Amino acid sequence: MPLILETVVTTLSAEGAMHLVPFGLIRDGENFVLAPFRPSPTITNLAERPYFCASAPSDVRVIAGIVTGRRDWPVVDCDRIPGKRLADCFGHAEFEVASIAEDETRPRYRGRMVHAQSHVPFIGYNRAQAAVIEAAILSTRLHMLEPEKVLTEMAYHAIAIEKTAGPAEREAWDWIEDKVAAALGRSERVLKDVGRPA
Repeated sequence: MPLILETVVTTLSAEGAMHLVPFGLIRDGENFVLAPFRPSPTITNLAERPYFCASAPSDVRVIAGIVTGRRDWPVVDCDRIPGKRLADCFGHAEFEVASIAEDETRPRYRGRMVHAQSHVPFIGYNRAQAAVIEAAILSTRLHMLEPEKVLTEMAYHAIAIEKTAGPAEREAWDWIEDKVAAALGRSERVLKDVGRPA
């Protein structure tokens, strides 16, 4: 299986409008592959400007926020490509599209890295941050999964939230729980009680 890095990808339209979305970048040798499903503003933007930037957010609320409709996060200009990156991130990498494998469902854009930079010291891993990322991905697949599977997985990831989350991770988790609860037609309280100590 290929290595996949969970990032936040930004692209620009020809008019300069930014689209920001969490994406798993697929490592392929020295390159990284971006594979969005159609339809996607990312695909439209890459047709107009064949560049993208991947940021590693230092705050998981960015990922949780984007998948729950909160898209207003600070960005700054990229260094080498016409694009934007997250202002608050551990680091970022800038890519130009080297080749495209067209597909009716999921084209694959092979990106050649032209610049990468670290911005914030990385001291250690946090289980709650990983749990938020997993829950965020889960929340984008609610149309594909059975409700009980969703609740079971949320309950499992909630253990890490209870044990290791700080305020930012708890807020991010609450956003995702609210989204899942609404999608499954459950009350917020019922969902929040799943997997949690009394």
